[in-house]
Amino acid sequence: MDSTLSLPPSSPPVYLPEGEHRRIKILVAGPLGIGKTTVVKSLSQIPTLHTDEVMTNAAVATDDLSHDVLRDKTTTTVAIDFGRLTLPGDKIVLYLYGTPGQRRFLPLWEGIAFGALGALILVDTRRLKDSWEVMELIEERGLPYAVAVNVFPDSPKYDLALIRSKLDLAPETPLVTCDAREKNSGLHALAQLTAHSISVAGVKTS
Repeated sequence: MDSTLSLPPSSPPVYLPEGEHRRIKILVAGPLGIGKTTVVKSLSQIPTLHTDEVMTNAAVATDDLSHDVLRDKTTTTVAIDFGRLTLPGDKIVLYLYGTPGQRRFLPLWEGIAFGALGALILVDTRRLKDSWEVMELIEERGLPYAVAVNVFPDSPKYDLALIRSKLDLAPETPLVTCDAREKNSGLHALAQLTAHSISVAGVKTS
C-alpha cells in the first residue's frame, strides 16, 4: 500500500462509492487535548459527529489540567468523534473513531475499540508521558498502532529517533510528525498506520 498518498483535489460525495471496497475501523487515540477531534474533522470527507461537552467541576478530581497547554481547555470528548475517509482508488474506506482521552471513560473506550484494525496515537513533545497510558491500553488489546507527533506551534522539535527511544517503540511501529489541522499531513500518518495494520493483520486489499 502506498504510504505517500495525497487526497484528490475534490471531495467525493457523502455516500459510499459503488463497487467492492473494504471498510476498516481505525481509532484516533491520545490523551486529553492532543488533537484527536481536529484530526478526525480535517480528514473526514463527510460531516463529522462530535460529542464534546463543557468540562465541569465534577471532572476536577479526575482530569489533570495542570499542564500549561491544558489550562484553557473548556470542553472534552465524552463519547466519540466520527468521520469517514475513502482512500484514493476507492478500494479502502476508513471509519475514523476519535476516543475519549481519560481513563474514566475506559468502559466506553473498550466498546469503541472492538473490531478496530489499528490505532493512530497522537503525542505532544511537551508531554510525552501523557500518552503512555493510552499506548498501554492499545498494546494490552493487541492492536497495531502508529504514533503521530502532533506539531503544535510552541512544541519543542526533537529527532524522531530520540522520540522513538523515549516512547520505547518497537522498530516496526510507524512514527511520523503531523499537523492535525492539515488534511494531507494527517493522511500521511493515517496511510502509515493503515499499511502497518493491514500488514500485521494479513488483510488482502484487492
